[in-house]
Amino acid sequence: MQRALQNLPAMTHILFLDFDGVLHPTSSSPDGYFCRVDHLDGALDGSACKLVISSSWRHHHELSALIARFPASLRGRFIGATGPPCFGRWPRYQEVLAFVRKVPDCTSWGALDDSRNEFPVDCPELIACDPNVGLDTPQIEALQLWLGRH
Repeated sequence: MQRALQNLPAMTHILFLDFDGVLHPTSSSPDGYFCRVDHLDGALDGSACKLVISSSWRHHHELSALIARFPASLRGRFIGATGPPCFGRWPRYQEVLAFVRKVPDCTSWGALDDSRNEFPVDCPELIACDPNVGLDTPQIEALQLWLGRH
């Protein structure tokens, strides 16, 4: 991961990606996992956006196994996963900030997540998903706006 961070362009958009409630509804069974990943692929198409896994899945699966679940068009975008879990106020936000501090010249990051309570109220970087739906039109539009597409 360290080598990948050193080779990032200075103005890279980095998107922190949760899985449950984002890439599939939280109620999904294993055969429905990642059913929304095509929406993410389409939203990022043509951008230089990099991805970081912030999902709790990172605690139970190897990074390479998680990345292998994605289509080839997204696999090369991954630059790592957030580190050990944080506890206390806004834990996911704290995990993201710890990762961002390691990225030289990172000026733009966002988070796709369904857990609003893990981020400060009105966190401008959070693109919140409905956990019963996952990534859908409102979040895709927010992603495109963040990426500078209108």
